[in-house]
Amino acid sequence: MSKILIDGYNLIGIYHKDIKKARENLIQNLINYSKEKKHDITLVFDGYKEGPGKETCEIRGGIRIIYSGAGEKADDVIKRILKNDKTFWIVVTSDRDIEKTVWRKNCVAIDSSIFFDILMGEKFYFEKQKGITLSKKDKAIIRTIEKL
Repeated sequence: MSKILIDGYNLIGIYHKDIKKARENLIQNLINYSKEKKHDITLVFDGYKEGPGKETCEIRGGIRIIYSGAGEKADDVIKRILKNDKTFWIVVTSDRDIEKTVWRKNCVAIDSSIFFDILMGEKFYFEKQKGITLSKKDKAIIRTIEKL
């Protein structure tokens, strides 16, 4: 079982007519994925503009969903979790600043587009090409994707 920390709106993307529906679809897909793969998933969203103004957390279908407080971004919550929780995390994001933090904490960052494809049932196969040497970072990403 892996611990996966997800930048929610980064995974959803910004091109949706109904962001609430897109968020609920993502949550349901992650609940199904978590049940099948047995991963410990924490999903972080920027807080609601109309929300209570404080950080909230709920558990749905076995996944933890956090909404940041007023004036705080999901990025800040993710960085705080990485700072305070010393366990190994797989972090799903395409945000370069978060990626830097992830690697400094000896965790692994997986690009949101790759994880989205995995979530939708795509299989990834890596073929080593002759004469190309992968970096330690690339090798870590490949090993992590194989666990997902």
